[in-house]
Amino acid sequence: MIEFNNPSLVTRIAIGKGIGLIFGLIGFVSIPMISPDMDPMLRWGFLFWYITLGAIVGQMGVMNWNPVLNMHLPWWFRGPWIGGWMNFVLVFFAYDQLAKFMLDFFGPGALMQSPFWFVAEGVAFGLIVGYIATRYGGEGREAVDQPA
Repeated sequence: MIEFNNPSLVTRIAIGKGIGLIFGLIGFVSIPMISPDMDPMLRWGFLFWYITLGAIVGQMGVMNWNPVLNMHLPWWFRGPWIGGWMNFVLVFFAYDQLAKFMLDFFGPGALMQSPFWFVAEGVAFGLIVGYIATRYGGEGREAVDQPA
């Protein structure tokens, strides 16, 4: 059994990457079932995107103080903000393919047909990673000062 006694940046990033791998594999496996004629590069993109996004959300846990706003940034704000923002950027780069995917998944005229629903998915992903990484990897300066 793995014990998480000391806060650690490495633990935070590993947890984020692990959760990202799970989400990425779900996308990798489900895309051909939902949209068989989708470009295979999109499948690989989803896999690597969520692994990377998990690492970014995990790494951002050490930045729990904003000196410009002079305020504490809790995990439930940081994780969803980063996840939502990064998926917002993703939608701009892959809008056409994501629009086709959403059309295949929900059908024409559906409420959730817009690719911008991926932003909400990123918010949920960031919330999950932020919570678990903070729970087991600590946050703030303590996660950097302690060895793994």
